[in-house]
Amino acid sequence: MGERTPSAPLPAGKLAPDLLARLIETDLPPEVRLGPRVGEDACAIEVAAGTLIAATDPITLTGSGVGAHAVIVNANDVAVTGARPRWFLACVLLPEGSTETEAEALFAGMRRALDEVGAALVGGHTEVTAAVRQPLVVGQMLGMAGGRTVPTGGLRPGDALVQIGPAPVEGAAVLADLLPPERIESISAGTLEAARAALDTPGISVVEPALAAARAQAVALHDPTEGGLSAGLHEMAEASGVAIELDAESVAWFEPGVALCTAAGLDPWGTLASGALLAGFAPDQLDPALRKLASAGHAASVIGRAGAGSGVAFDSGTPLPRFERDELSRL
Repeated sequence: MGERTPSAPLPAGKLAPDLLARLIETDLPPEVRLGPRVGEDACAIEVAAGTLIAATDPITLTGSGVGAHAVIVNANDVAVTGARPRWFLACVLLPEGSTETEAEALFAGMRRALDEVGAALVGGHTEVTAAVRQPLVVGQMLGMAGGRTVPTGGLRPGDALVQIGPAPVEGAAVLADLLPPERIESISAGTLEAARAALDTPGISVVEPALAAARAQAVALHDPTEGGLSAGLHEMAEASGVAIELDAESVAWFEPGVALCTAAGLDPWGTLASGALLAGFAPDQLDPALRKLASAGHAASVIGRAGAGSGVAFDSGTPLPRFERDELSRL
């Protein structure tokens, strides 16, 4: 037998959609209402008391904020199904040399974030290990859906696409800490201060706007993260089996994030977009939904429409580039 030809190394960032689709293809038991699919952020499992929603994501940031970040990112993935995040498990791996003070700070941030989203830490694992060089938190968030489960792939031709919250919020905070002084000398002090505070203001949690959108009869919800708004829009289109036509003038941008992307030579369309939410609404539900969102304090704008076909393009016909890797990875 001949030797198998080795494949090329995988690039940093998300796995390519076609590879991921092959890896997660499986037969599912009947109680799984929503299983692993490209573009979906969580699963839905029918249990005696209703539908259990579960999601998991690892966070590899530096500093004490890694614990809070793990809570928010996983809570977002549950909330975009329309379920309130309730129970959190955390596998916390700390590098050798970590101190009690550092561990306490990590868990203090985690507890603050849990209070913010209304969830509780119910289990997990902690370990100091040489296998990691910086703190790693793998979080699992669970919640219960009261009835209807909102998917990423729920758009149908004619549906309106709404953006709630600007982008790139998370990207702004990362760039403010990452870029050297000579790259940001043209950025005003106020803009830098707003970028550094972006994880808190406007923040990266979409739990409340997602639940409000679900109550307003959203047919699809998605929180774009790695790969920015571009990746989120393409994932939504692919999961729904539709084309999305965008109105570029209506997209909500976080200006400090755009300024820092410009200084770094990055495209804000492909930069970490946690803090933004994409929601689809049927035409007859759009105006009531916008009123309900506004009354709940969530600024929303219609940025596009779903149609027959595939892909994402501007209303001029120009395709929206898809970023397989987040722009930050280029730094």
